[in-house]
Amino acid sequence: MNGYFEILAILSCAVFVVWLFRRIKLPAILAYLVAGVIVGQHGLNLARDQVNYEHFAELGIVFLLFTLGLEFSLPRLMAMRHLVIKVGSLQVAISLLVFMIAALFFGLSLPAAFVIGGILTLSSTAIVIRQLSESGAMKRKSSQLSVAILLFQDVAVVPLLIIIPMLALDNQTSMALALILAMVKGVVVVALLLFVGKWLLPKVFNIIAQVRTDELFVLTTLLVTLLAAAFTQWFGLSMALGAFLAGMMLSESEYKHQLEADIRPYRDILLGLFFITVGMKLDVMVLISSPFSLIGLMICFMAIKTIVIKSLAVKAGESSKDAWACGLMLAQMGEFSFVLIALASQSQVLPLDVASMLLGAGVVSMAITPYLINNARAWGLFLSQEKAPDKHHLSKLPENQTLENHVIICGFGRVGQTVSRFLKQDGIDFIAIDVDPLRTQKAREAGEKVLFGSSRQAELLNAAHLAKAKLVVIAFGSDKQSLEVIQKVRAMNPQVPILVRTRNDDQLNALQAAGANEVVPESLEGSLMLVSQVLSLSGVPLAQIMRRVQKERKNHYNHLHGFFQGEHTDMSSEAIERIEFAHAIFINSDSFACGKTLASLALTKRSIDVVCLRRGEIDTQLPALDTVLCDQDTLIVRGKPRRVERVERYLQEGH
Repeated sequence: MNGYFEILAILSCAVFVVWLFRRIKLPAILAYLVAGVIVGQHGLNLARDQVNYEHFAELGIVFLLFTLGLEFSLPRLMAMRHLVIKVGSLQVAISLLVFMIAALFFGLSLPAAFVIGGILTLSSTAIVIRQLSESGAMKRKSSQLSVAILLFQDVAVVPLLIIIPMLALDNQTSMALALILAMVKGVVVVALLLFVGKWLLPKVFNIIAQVRTDELFVLTTLLVTLLAAAFTQWFGLSMALGAFLAGMMLSESEYKHQLEADIRPYRDILLGLFFITVGMKLDVMVLISSPFSLIGLMICFMAIKTIVIKSLAVKAGESSKDAWACGLMLAQMGEFSFVLIALASQSQVLPLDVASMLLGAGVVSMAITPYLINNARAWGLFLSQEKAPDKHHLSKLPENQTLENHVIICGFGRVGQTVSRFLKQDGIDFIAIDVDPLRTQKAREAGEKVLFGSSRQAELLNAAHLAKAKLVVIAFGSDKQSLEVIQKVRAMNPQVPILVRTRNDDQLNALQAAGANEVVPESLEGSLMLVSQVLSLSGVPLAQIMRRVQKERKNHYNHLHGFFQGEHTDMSSEAIERIEFAHAIFINSDSFACGKTLASLALTKRSIDVVCLRRGEIDTQLPALDTVLCDQDTLIVRGKPRRVERVERYLQEGH
């Protein structure tokens, strides 16, 4: 099988397995590892030229360390230094020592035991942070503790990358000298790169940014990353170390987020290839022949890490339940563990059967991590024997409080609280509903009428006396949740007015169709406020400004819906498809629409609005339907992207 078909086989397998794993909500890293097992020499043997793939896949680690350097913030590290030093550093040191002793007990050499200790000590930053972010649990104490430990683990990866290649030396004296030499080289290289980077790199990127060419910016990012990696390799150190330093040098620059966005596609693809090559080395027969050893290894190292983290966190002053929850969340093996396994195997420090067993245990531990994170809080309460906080009393008002002709505020965040303050100033009674128990508790301690729970629950709406309310304000800004709340409110009280806050106008019609009386899009209201200030400073009378603003609101922001699409946007492709864009269509003598009236073209039936007709130097806003289109006219239309494309083709070609 030639190289082309090998690549095709790898890509086909990776696409299918990643799709399957994401459907069942398993990490993509596991999918790449499984794809590697399938195409590797211990699977279908579809990829035989493994060495070449490994060299190419090493760039994935280079880019991964570069982005890690970009995210590495010394101020953030200093802000969390209490947890990072007291818990993070001790967790790495104690876990490393315990796993080393266990490996030596089973007859492995000292270098192999050290590598195994480093491999099992690390946890998965990618999986844990992503899972916590998606579940909205990042602000919990156990989550902050986990982030602090992960921060130190990420820092600890760098010296491990330096030390492991040195362990391949047979002579212990030579190894010690090599380690000392590597450390000296490391200090020199770090100092040199930091000095050059702080002085030179910002100026380079300033010059590149002034050219305003995306391709040049991307090329410069790639060049800087690979130059730093090549520089450290030239000194006999890890390429990944150079990439990490390059990222750290640019972590405080104004181009940090752009650099990360530029490098991400290359990182994700090459990192996926790296994990595929790791999976190629996984001997499934070793795992099948000794499944109990694999499960036993996984349970043992996960239990040890959990107990170590729990003990250190409690000694640092954290509660027992948060300590247990943190330990459970960080019990798995990390993505950098696979990097160390590959590096140790390449340096022939680890035996092949041990590497395969570690890979298998790591894959299984990462597979169950989402389940562990989702249940860590409940299990932490159980293991600590602490009682869960009673939130039932927060879902009811004190019995002496009655409500009538009041406002219900769904969501008591910043917007909801701002609304409540203005209502309070005018003596208007209100009650709020919020899903954050801490915010609810603090608000109630301050004397506010706030209920804990979801605004989508009929019990909460009844407790808020929806039947007697004069207005419902939905303030949390999530269109999907807002639609569900509107439907529930309308089913319980068809007459009550509903005012909805939304971030933009892409779901404005859907919210109104569901029963909202007024929808306030933040982006459009912000535009109106800015326009008001511009007109006022330009000398337009205040009364005229207010009339125009009220007219826009009355017309449901009709003139503000469409805007010209640019090359760059921070919206997803799905969001773009829901937004109405403005687009200019040039009519010439060969166009189908030339000589025809707007009425005969019936553009409204194609869900397109005509905003303006430009003829020469004259602009006609909202032209009449009997207007005949002429040669050299420019028609400005508004609509969703696909509909605009179809209408432009219709106006030009007639179909």
